[in-house]
Amino acid sequence: MFKLKENQTNAKTEVLAGITTFLTMVYIVVVNPVILSDAGVPFEQVFTATIVAAIVGTLWMAIFANYPIAIAPGMGLNAYFAYSVVGTHGNIDYQTAFAAVFIAGIIFIILSLTPFRSKLIEAIPDNLKHGITSGIGLFIAFIGLRQTGIITSHPSNLVALGDLHQPSAILALIGLTVTLILMTLRVNGALFFGMIVTGLIAFFTGQLSFDQGFLSLPSLPEGLIILNPFHALGDVIQHSLYAVVFSFLLVTIFDTTGTMVGVAQQAGLMKGKTMPRAREALLSDSIATTVGAMFGTSPTSAFVESTAGVAAGGRTGLTSLTVAVLFMISAFFGPLVSAVSGLSAITAPALIIVGSLMMGSIAQIKWGELDEAFPAFLIILSMPLTSSIATGIALGFISYPIMKVFKGKWRDVHPLIYIFAVLFFYQLAFLPH
Repeated sequence: MFKLKENQTNAKTEVLAGITTFLTMVYIVVVNPVILSDAGVPFEQVFTATIVAAIVGTLWMAIFANYPIAIAPGMGLNAYFAYSVVGTHGNIDYQTAFAAVFIAGIIFIILSLTPFRSKLIEAIPDNLKHGITSGIGLFIAFIGLRQTGIITSHPSNLVALGDLHQPSAILALIGLTVTLILMTLRVNGALFFGMIVTGLIAFFTGQLSFDQGFLSLPSLPEGLIILNPFHALGDVIQHSLYAVVFSFLLVTIFDTTGTMVGVAQQAGLMKGKTMPRAREALLSDSIATTVGAMFGTSPTSAFVESTAGVAAGGRTGLTSLTVAVLFMISAFFGPLVSAVSGLSAITAPALIIVGSLMMGSIAQIKWGELDEAFPAFLIILSMPLTSSIATGIALGFISYPIMKVFKGKWRDVHPLIYIFAVLFFYQLAFLPH
């Protein structure tokens, strides 16, 4: 079913890769409820909704697309939902905001059923694709360094070296060293075993404890938030949430498309400029966004942490299937998941190492041609500095056609790039983000 031999992998490698991906991204089941509870959504509701959306999207990806890419509610989009949509529109409650997410998801499904999104993947110039992959690498390495306090905020320089005497920084550096040694020795599943060693050290040094126990039953205190699509559409029209739907749509399309291209390139699954089974892969995200809104969570995205599983050898949907099964199990292990994902030093070394592996794409950018190199550089620079994959892509898409036009090479640019350059400019200039 998963064509393991054809992809030069085996079941053991795929399952280990799935466990690695799950461990690097499972923080979302705790972080997402924390952020959305600021918008008034009950914690238990979002906890269950996050897991449901992740299972639906990742299972679809595993069974229909056969890619080692996991889907879950995206970071950034949840903050936009909680603080920009619900927070700044005084008359909008979270139920109405979920209606906007639901409608964006429906439009997203329709777009995914057309050739539009797969055409978009083919339209993205090679140098921008390499820039997206490298930028994502820098971004997730920065996340790993920041989560553990190795890098910290600074009043005048914005960032600075953190206090390396802090337990989380020491644990992360030990975990990084252990994992790098295992990778140097070419140990299969090095990233996963590095996490286990780090977790054991954390447990025996008192940084990891299980005070809340291990098990709890999942619950949906609000039930299904959206039952009637026409009612949801009515809410969007009544509150004129067109800009909100547009923002969700634009950011999700490019967050997911960019991440999928980056992960597929890293795994060597791209066939030239095209991504095989692109429609099936892209549908996973749009369906998960729609289902997630019904249960009570913000839009989903392809998770950049999937690169950790790819680095551990994941090449097929068996990796994603493993992630989906682990999400199912995690629904009953809320306190355990909360304890492990709450200690970022366990997963941060994997993110830092994967970031370095993804930066390899930077070598393929044509640095000798400024009109090709600068837009790619802008993507790489802005992703970590703005903490947004979509913003990095937006700046690359805006600068690329401008430089090509003035170079006299406007015919070399796909019409879709011009359209999205205008849309991104409008979004960055006039819409909240």
